[in-house]
Amino acid sequence: MKIARCVLTWMLLVSAAGAQQMPHLAYVYPAGGRVGTTFQIVLGGQFLLSVSNAFFTGDGIRATVLERTRPMNQKEFTDLRDRLSVLQQKFQATRRGNDGTNAWTAADARERDEIRQKILKNPPNRKANPAMQDTVIVQLSIATNAAIGEREIRLASSNALSNPLKFVVGNLPETGKLAAKPANPDLDRFLEKLGRPPAPTGTPKYESRVTLPATINGQIMPGGVDRYRFSAARGQELIIAASARTLIPYLADAVPGWFEATLAVYDDQGKELVAAERFHLRPDPVIHFAVPRDGEYVVEIHDSIFRGREDFVYRLTIGELPYVTGIFPLGGKVGEETTVALTGWNLKQRSLAHDNAGLPAGTISLVGEFWNPVPFALDDLPECQESNASPQTISLPMVVNGRISQPGERDVFKFHGHAGQRIAAEVLARRLDSPLDSFLRLTDADGKQLAFNDDFEDKASGLETHHADSYLTASLPAEGDYLLELSDTQGKGGPDFAYRLRLSEPRPDFALRIVPSSLSLRAGLSAPMTVYALRKDGFTNAIELHLKDASSGFSLSGARVPAGQDKVQFTLKAAGQSAGKLAKIEIEGSAVADGRSLVHPAVPAEDLMQAFAYRHLVPSRALAVVVAPNPRPFASDAIRILSATPVKIPAGGTALIRIATPSAAFADRFKLELRTPPEGLSISKIAPSPNGIELVIAANSEKIKPGATGNLIIDVTPKNREPAPNQKNRPTPSQANAPALPAIPFLVVAD
Repeated sequence: MKIARCVLTWMLLVSAAGAQQMPHLAYVYPAGGRVGTTFQIVLGGQFLLSVSNAFFTGDGIRATVLERTRPMNQKEFTDLRDRLSVLQQKFQATRRGNDGTNAWTAADARERDEIRQKILKNPPNRKANPAMQDTVIVQLSIATNAAIGEREIRLASSNALSNPLKFVVGNLPETGKLAAKPANPDLDRFLEKLGRPPAPTGTPKYESRVTLPATINGQIMPGGVDRYRFSAARGQELIIAASARTLIPYLADAVPGWFEATLAVYDDQGKELVAAERFHLRPDPVIHFAVPRDGEYVVEIHDSIFRGREDFVYRLTIGELPYVTGIFPLGGKVGEETTVALTGWNLKQRSLAHDNAGLPAGTISLVGEFWNPVPFALDDLPECQESNASPQTISLPMVVNGRISQPGERDVFKFHGHAGQRIAAEVLARRLDSPLDSFLRLTDADGKQLAFNDDFEDKASGLETHHADSYLTASLPAEGDYLLELSDTQGKGGPDFAYRLRLSEPRPDFALRIVPSSLSLRAGLSAPMTVYALRKDGFTNAIELHLKDASSGFSLSGARVPAGQDKVQFTLKAAGQSAGKLAKIEIEGSAVADGRSLVHPAVPAEDLMQAFAYRHLVPSRALAVVVAPNPRPFASDAIRILSATPVKIPAGGTALIRIATPSAAFADRFKLELRTPPEGLSISKIAPSPNGIELVIAANSEKIKPGATGNLIIDVTPKNREPAPNQKNRPTPSQANAPALPAIPFLVVAD
């Protein structure tokens, strides 16, 4: 009986974890709000009908889920429509006096009104996008002392957590349109039969009046053009800034792969005064509007090719805002103070002293009295500024802060090197919002080219689609002087074309991204994650992962990136007695390079697709985990790997893996499958054992060779599970939501 109860518990646990699709958010509208206000937001996506909570990063926002809806299916609509027809016939018969004993009653009237309300509130829509057919209404209260800036929102059910979406807390007055609804011809026809005009469904042309300053929230539907009328006085320096791509960075099924907003300003006669599609090559446009005279003006926003749907969400801010268009230098040295010159509009100060003490190397947001975020890079190498000398002599290592000040300019730097010496040169410009499209060229003193580079892809920059910064490495052939030339690929230049050039011997290092940034666990079970090692300057060593807070109750398995590998799957396990609430955990990676100890955070990220084809690792603000309690808690070590790891698998042979499970009947009740295994590895046999189960892993010597290493991830799903009655027409649960055994490290060896 004890074994049977244990297996039943496991069936309940794994069924619950696998039966529910992970909720997925496509948009939130409005995508922000003002401090000290209470209002409602709409979130659209898939598999949202079971969500019950909304979570924000940061403090000061209270959220309550009010309502969840999905368009009714065609059968539900047909049944209601047929019943409504019967009631209508009964009503007409009563009016004609042919009621007999079947007279119209107050109950009939109530039923008729209820059916109409059901259809109007939740009508079928065969044209609805499946990726955003579910909607959730959430009421928010933002505290008056809530921090200004970007947050993330996630929706959660009892055992599932959605992906994050960006939400902005602001301090300007906010306004906006009603949430958009997709076109619904079926509903329009139904309303016409009832003798009523169809409900508005996101009119393509929209106009409203606003009082400045303001942040305007909107959605663009197909062919949509939104216009906002405002009054302004001569001499005002207005900033009109759109946020669209910054809210939802990538659309998987759209080309271009984001909402590409276009702005224009018109006078009261309809004459276009200024327009913008981008700003400094960033997709979201910004307009500086110097008001020419007192009067009425209109700002217009639409998609560049007039696409639209519910996830074309924007925030449009208008006012005399302090806005930075450029800084110099683009960064500073760790531990020192940097005087930064500012250019822009409505700035109270033209420079600021930035204290870099106590800050790590990397990119931060510059802190100052301006509206827009400004990236600022920190490094621990010596720094200098570009001079008028050509070439300018520098010594290694060095970070040079410079500008390509005019079109066609080329900055040249001379340094002394030794035979066989390795050097690395890297430009930081586009990643710091500079318009520079850099080009690097390394020559010897006689002008012989040794290396060059135009664009270098930095996978750590998940929001970049044009990796315009340059990077090169080279081995110097002899003792002597060398020249490094930096220019703009397109021959452009100007005051904003700033850069940071790092010239040094290679500094092997790494950065980490882990996906997903939202995870759902059952207490005592494991879930797989993927870590990406973004290696720098030839770094090849292994990286060990560990929890920053070892007392959190979580544990990692297979948490090691092998030497030379860029990616590995591992598992995160919740303690057997974990409570069913949201947890935020931190993972770090450590390694040794050239005798230096390196420790870096594993930054949570979402693996997003752009325009059907391209993938990007977009950083999130937190690794959020929902842990659901067990119906019958068991020991946290009920499942564990008994065999020594890494399991050594002979190429062309097999290896036996012993795993402890809650019962010997485990293998009879559950299906075990390898998740995305390396080609050539497979499970050849599963059998019960006295302590649990035994797996036999086979290695095909034609497809996998000795030295291959990594982790085996094994999904666990109940055998022969019948879907619940209300789940029969639902999609199959995604593999991403399936529980897993702890990750099993392996090494393929010679037979």
